[in-house]
Amino acid sequence: MDKSEVNPQETGMRGTVQQEIERLLRDAFAPTRLEIINDSAAHHGHAGDDGSGESHFTVMIESMVFEGMSRLDRQRMVNKALGDIPGDRVHALSIRAFAPGEAG
Repeated sequence: MDKSEVNPQETGMRGTVQQEIERLLRDAFAPTRLEIINDSAAHHGHAGDDGSGESHFTVMIESMVFEGMSRLDRQRMVNKALGDIPGDRVHALSIRAFAPGEAG
């Protein structure tokens, strides 16, 4: 198996899309907490699974930027910061965005 065939889910590695999501969110929001969970293995063989091992993600992000904002506005901001990743390069993205001190 060459490097291009390595599935990040099977090796515990973070794939390139996951790394890009992390970089973009850190740059945009300076989060106090950031978790990017690759859920792709749970969706293997389902709609949207492109075989890359990077088709489904959950993002949990806590940032001062979200203080006083609605859940929808927070999600819109995260999607905007990620550019073409949601819906184009990633099939499904679950976003849980919080301000510091909120339950998350």
